[in-house]
Amino acid sequence: MDRSELLAAWQREETAPFSGWDFAYLAGRMVEDDPPWEYLARAAVLMQTAASVVDLDTGGGERFLELRPYWPAKVVVTEEYPPNFDLVTQRLAPLGVQVLSVPLTDDNPMPFAGGEFDLVLNRHAAFNPAEVARVLAPGGTFLTQQVHGLWAADLLAAFGAAPQWPDAAPEKYVPRLRAAGLAIVDVQDWQGSLRFLDVGALVYYLKAVPWLVPGFSVATQRDTLFALQDRLDADGELRFTARKYLIEARKE
Repeated sequence: MDRSELLAAWQREETAPFSGWDFAYLAGRMVEDDPPWEYLARAAVLMQTAASVVDLDTGGGERFLELRPYWPAKVVVTEEYPPNFDLVTQRLAPLGVQVLSVPLTDDNPMPFAGGEFDLVLNRHAAFNPAEVARVLAPGGTFLTQQVHGLWAADLLAAFGAAPQWPDAAPEKYVPRLRAAGLAIVDVQDWQGSLRFLDVGALVYYLKAVPWLVPGFSVATQRDTLFALQDRLDADGELRFTARKYLIEARKE
């Protein structure tokens, strides 16, 4: 393709629809290494001894729905983003799941009773350690998989951006969970690769995850995108650093 054709293709990717938290559109074009743990498998095991579970910021409910064979009697999910809230309500409410709109931050309270849940799940969402401890029943478990604050820092640097939450790491949250009275069962910190096989896939990704490069658009970043295209032509792929971590904690 010449440059005008590339720009037109990238502009199409920029406006392609995205809903829930589903990157199936990029299958075979964006490839992320797998961390050494299996978050969903561990969640399934924990559900088998729980009578109640809440999944915080469930997105479109895609991943949580995979756990349906293991759901306990009481199942609650939260989601704040309005398009995702509507989607997850359509998907999960007919299955008996209570769906709530709850803003999650490091310090916001949650609208749940003390000791309400045997299991609190959190995949890639903010959480308040003190609130997690409060809503857990004695013997209950908190399981979270998080995107590290330095996720794809080299990708961001290519666009002149920097991580917005560089301290989002186990070193920040493990002490806070302990201070809230939880015992740490497991902590894993992983680094691998995030690869894009065409620049259009990267464009789609950055529009779907707009906080990575705030204000990103093909029009404003065309020079950077052309430089990345040159790099792709030379190397066959665009490789960046993926980082995630897992924490499992228990309330004694």
